[in-house]
Amino acid sequence: MKTHDFYYDLPQELIAQTPVEPRDASRLMVLDRSTGGVSHHHFYEIGQFLRPGDCLILNDSRVLPARIYGVKEGTGAHVEFLLLENKGGDTWEALCKPGKRAKEGSRFLFGDGLFTGEVVGVREDGNRLVRFEYEGVFFHLLDQVGQMPLPPYIKEKLQDKERYQTVYSRETGSAAAPTAGLHFTPELLERIRAKGVETGFVTLHVGLGTFRPVSAENITDHKMHAEHYYMPRATAELINRTKARRGRVIAVGTTSCRTIESAAQREGRFRESAGWTDIFIYPGYEFRGIDGLITNFHLPESTLLMLVSALAGRERVLAAYQEAVRERYRFFSFGDAMFIGDLK
Repeated sequence: MKTHDFYYDLPQELIAQTPVEPRDASRLMVLDRSTGGVSHHHFYEIGQFLRPGDCLILNDSRVLPARIYGVKEGTGAHVEFLLLENKGGDTWEALCKPGKRAKEGSRFLFGDGLFTGEVVGVREDGNRLVRFEYEGVFFHLLDQVGQMPLPPYIKEKLQDKERYQTVYSRETGSAAAPTAGLHFTPELLERIRAKGVETGFVTLHVGLGTFRPVSAENITDHKMHAEHYYMPRATAELINRTKARRGRVIAVGTTSCRTIESAAQREGRFRESAGWTDIFIYPGYEFRGIDGLITNFHLPESTLLMLVSALAGRERVLAAYQEAVRERYRFFSFGDAMFIGDLK
């Protein structure tokens, strides 16, 4: 199967630059997994498509305000740092622009001296290892000086950092938001629970590999980035209960989906688990955990579009995307949503 098999034409003006208000006012396309039928709604109507006995599994990862700007000691040169992953203690892996100003041994001031950082290593891929020195709690300092690491296709400045967080986020560590969850409000979640739909949480810290394009001609030659996940015992038991009563397990977002499917492959029956996953889901994959998916509209030729196509069929998904373009849906991180499931 070729990467180009997942191409569709998207007008640039349909790429959402800002979130809608309120969160659940975004539009919702519903795709019947069994028939390919499509209908149009708003996200606050999502409860109509959920049944008592179903469960929603949400990713509670919280985005780190990981874009920080440093001033180089001695020269005053400005360098942008994008923190990717904590490597232990106060050392982080980071992307730096321009990289030539961030050689090993270089020191930088952040936030007018609120904390400092030293480049202590350069990886083969060009990423830097940066060791920070500070007083207090590092995450609190980042909240003061850091900016949200919005995807490159978003050009507008985000006015409120919390609009790139889900209302249930709590485990800090992502370099990008699990965006399918951005549509939920606390009130909507309460209405869903009142209907008899249980909710559970997993944690998968989203890496920047989410935005890495597929460069291989054949999709099977693509190597996925690895991300760390955790499935708590309570969530594993919820999934087992739901399956035992023949309810549907609905993943909120591709990150929740990848966590559930990774756990299913490793454990069979669900139980508390943690680890790194580089699972790549594309058409032909046999789902073992999820029965439905709430997701946003994804980039052409992306691994996320391939995952959605594995669940609903490539032709049906591309036809639905073409309809979304005709109907002027908003695409990508701050865009509209899609629910894929069996509606019988």
